[in-house]
Amino acid sequence: MSERGRYVILGSVDGLLAVLGVVIGASSASVGDHFVVQAALGGAVALALTNGVGSYLAESAVEQGKLAMLSKPLLRSLKGTYLEVAARHKIWTDSITHGGASFVGSLVPISPFVLLQTHRLEASIVLSILTLGVLGVYSGRLARQSMLVHIVRMVGLGIAIVIVVTLLGVGN
Repeated sequence: MSERGRYVILGSVDGLLAVLGVVIGASSASVGDHFVVQAALGGAVALALTNGVGSYLAESAVEQGKLAMLSKPLLRSLKGTYLEVAARHKIWTDSITHGGASFVGSLVPISPFVLLQTHRLEASIVLSILTLGVLGVYSGRLARQSMLVHIVRMVGLGIAIVIVVTLLGVGN
């Protein structure tokens, strides 16, 4: 659970905050909300694919390295063994979880632009910050630590991203 939880948190935060940055930047341009949604969805798909493929490549390297280290003292290949099958399963599961969580997280800042008629950007920011609070609860439970500390860290990160994007002029 903690392995997958890592990728749920990592992917969700990546998707949510990266696409929130796209939404803030695109909203500041003199374009319609349709463009904001298209740009954000493009970012969401690209991020989900790169996170999924990146996880696949990284997990493959790590898991194959572990198998190689185990096979040396055994003086035999572990290809086709339970260990190799389990490693492949882990690689695929982690990759799909990371990419999928990235995409789902990306939908949070996009949804107000699809569902609401007014105050879309404000709703996007508030909904994103609230979702980060929920991720903080999940992170705290996963770590068996103070949920409040994890909530403050997650929400603080979100607020910092909004401030930095705005101060850099991307959101103006």
